[in-house]
Amino acid sequence: MLNIAYIGDGKSTNRYHVPFSRQVEGINIKTIQARSGHNEMWSRVPDAQYVQNREDIYEDPAIDLVVICTPPQSHYSLAKEALLNNKHVLVEKPFAETSEEARELFELAEKKGLFIQCYQNRRFDSDFLTVQKVIESGVLGELLEVEMHYDYFRPEVPEGSETFNKLSSFMYTHACHTVDQVLSYFGNPSTIHYDVRQLLGEGRMNDYFDLDFNYENQLKVSLKSSYFRLKSRPSFAIYGKKGAFIKETEDRQEEHLKLFYMPTNNDFGVDLPEHYGTLYYIDEDGKYHEEKVVSEVGDYSLIYEGVYESIVNGKEKIVKDEETIRQIEILEEGISEMKHKAKV
Repeated sequence: MLNIAYIGDGKSTNRYHVPFSRQVEGINIKTIQARSGHNEMWSRVPDAQYVQNREDIYEDPAIDLVVICTPPQSHYSLAKEALLNNKHVLVEKPFAETSEEARELFELAEKKGLFIQCYQNRRFDSDFLTVQKVIESGVLGELLEVEMHYDYFRPEVPEGSETFNKLSSFMYTHACHTVDQVLSYFGNPSTIHYDVRQLLGEGRMNDYFDLDFNYENQLKVSLKSSYFRLKSRPSFAIYGKKGAFIKETEDRQEEHLKLFYMPTNNDFGVDLPEHYGTLYYIDEDGKYHEEKVVSEVGDYSLIYEGVYESIVNGKEKIVKDEETIRQIEILEEGISEMKHKAKV
């Protein structure tokens, strides 16, 4: 049994973690810590102990893994504290504010023989998994271009922010998902072109980014996101020499979680036919095809299965240390480019 404790009792813990860790056989939620003892906005986790002090976690020898689900500015310090108290650690995104902090945490974990990993659950989004299935089928031919869009129409968010904060920027709160997806599947690019903006002006929130990841085989993977898209762009648009695949809609796990429709339901996160992507291609006989592709089923609990296998059975981490470090470097570089352009 892998006994885990959560630091934080808010939306992150109760919406994006607990429903999935509870799906994994061999994982037990033993303790949840919050300064209030328990956040009454959320239902209590059955059999979990709620505490106010983190020392109650560190002094409990039965707790193996500490999961950090607090605001980003505390991720580094709390992860380091847990490691120094000889606990394995899983950290929400962004893993740390700087790549230097990330390296320090990985080095400390290695020195102490402990596990630490970033919670990159978006690797198991249904749209991302479906795109991989289409690419690996080979029907598109040689891959030329991939476009990934993560759009909102929430102008009140940037308009309500009068100052710039790196950890609440669009890069750190949203590119942390898509950049990791790219690195996990396509690898580290040879070059990156950054277009990171503050659409409301210098000193305001970063509310837009457009990143081009360029690879040596001429493949370009573009990540585009905005808070001002009344009509969202397709979640994925994939182009090869012989065809294209367009997936209009995003993974539905988050949609269901917001409705308190949980993973215990068999159809949780499952796309309906109207959500399926469309595949367009020319076959070997030169005939044109247009067909729907049944979506893969996303499952964020797979991250917890991987964590269990790594800690209990010594298997390789799902999210590699170097991928996390490179991801944070890219977030840092994007913000740095934005600030440099603002001064020019």
